[in-house]
Amino acid sequence: MQITGQMVIGKSAVLGMAGVVRAIDPSRNAEIEPNFGLASEAEVQRACELAGNAFDAYRNTNLEQRALFLEAIATGIMDLGSTLIERAMTETGLPKARLEGERGRTVGQLRLFAKVVRDGHWLHATLDSALPDRVPPRPDLRLRMIALGPVAVFGASNFPLAFSVAGGDTAAALAAGCPVVVKAHNAHLGTSELVARVIQKAVADCGLPEGTFSMLFGDGRKVGHSLVSNAAIKAVGFTGSRQGGVALIRAAAERHEPIPVYAEMSSINPVFLLPAALATDAIKLGQAYVDSLTLGVGQFCTNPGLVLGLEGEHFQQFINAAVTALQLKSAATMLTPGIHKAYVSGVARLSDIKGVSMLAQGQTCDIGCAALPALYSCDAQTYLTTAALEDEIFGPCALLIRCRDQAEMQRIAEHLEGQLTATVHAVAADSTLAAKLLPTLERKAGRILFNGFPTGVEVAHSMVHGGPFPSTSDSRSTSVGASAIDRFLRPVCYQNFPADLIPVALADGNPLSLARLVDGELKLPD
Repeated sequence: MQITGQMVIGKSAVLGMAGVVRAIDPSRNAEIEPNFGLASEAEVQRACELAGNAFDAYRNTNLEQRALFLEAIATGIMDLGSTLIERAMTETGLPKARLEGERGRTVGQLRLFAKVVRDGHWLHATLDSALPDRVPPRPDLRLRMIALGPVAVFGASNFPLAFSVAGGDTAAALAAGCPVVVKAHNAHLGTSELVARVIQKAVADCGLPEGTFSMLFGDGRKVGHSLVSNAAIKAVGFTGSRQGGVALIRAAAERHEPIPVYAEMSSINPVFLLPAALATDAIKLGQAYVDSLTLGVGQFCTNPGLVLGLEGEHFQQFINAAVTALQLKSAATMLTPGIHKAYVSGVARLSDIKGVSMLAQGQTCDIGCAALPALYSCDAQTYLTTAALEDEIFGPCALLIRCRDQAEMQRIAEHLEGQLTATVHAVAADSTLAAKLLPTLERKAGRILFNGFPTGVEVAHSMVHGGPFPSTSDSRSTSVGASAIDRFLRPVCYQNFPADLIPVALADGNPLSLARLVDGELKLPD
């Protein structure tokens, strides 16, 4: 499949009229052909108009048709084969194995949501029978969840597939019955076009309304504001910086009809090393930690950028092992020149903070946009009194905090902003301290894990990839896992409906064979 530089607006391939941009090979810091046309205001409006026109028809597709659509996208992505992987490698500097794994995750998300759609549990079908003889009488009441409306999805820089054009936000929104307008990230324009054309073909092959999907190129701020401000858009999915997420939240709140923005933004993902766990295997923990920190050049939203331990022999052993391991790690190419520049600037600011000491750096290399891994250290008091230390540095850099006692560790836990993850390394002898930390960590993070590292995010029914602000804009939701569909749904109650108009999910006889709540009791299909 040839890359043309064209956007996908409904069934059309459109060369944007608001200027051009090229993708960049970050390893060479060089532009890549072809030119990509940027969306004009009229083209943004057209995509949104098509989405609005498609909404009722698409949301009323039957469950099997929608599931087959998601599976068709998954199959189409796999059918792109090496064309997709090679383009993504060129645009991101990521290795083949990483991108093949990410492609598997992307396809897995789509297939998971196809299963979710077929299961129908997300409909939350609920029936309360009429009680005409009760005083006062109760009417016949039935509830289901319906799609919220067209969704604007913003592709992420760090996941060209899994959090991009056909990524988790798009998959969840399409599963819910919401048309999607994607604003592709400029970090992987060609990759985005390839995937967008797969979705466009799947829309046509499955006989779905034209406006079910569109994908635009353009300036993030200008096109982003235009998308979020458009009356047809009813929700937003975003993964990116805190600055970008907050700007979209404000734009959505200022609309005549405010809409929800599900923004994943900033997280430093603290790791708590409890004393007995350190005493058991401090050296192994230090080595494993550095592997997690530098995975993917530290460009994961779950990158563990903060480590806390109690001062003493065992924490020092951990530090020594981490320093040795990090010094063997080579600098590697970051996703874009802009991300690299921000990383270098963030590390420089950290180096200038009083009370913060550099522990180690990795090995330099001559490739473009190369991030040098780095470890820093400070005491707990410095962290608690220095707001700048709470800022995320996106890349392979971490801060190790020396706590004098358990109370100081608890104070830092309370001090932390909202996080996607919090990690605890503990053994049985640490259970008392772990139990004290747990209520705080539940308030601070969306996922708490023991004796591992947070950089692996499983796509599963139980996964939560969200958390209190600023990790996300809405701590009640997740952007990964089956529950991500709930963000793009709302409840509707049907009172005393005629049998011929009642939605099929709520009809007598349970024709869809759903698990339903009937008069307060769960009824499973026969």
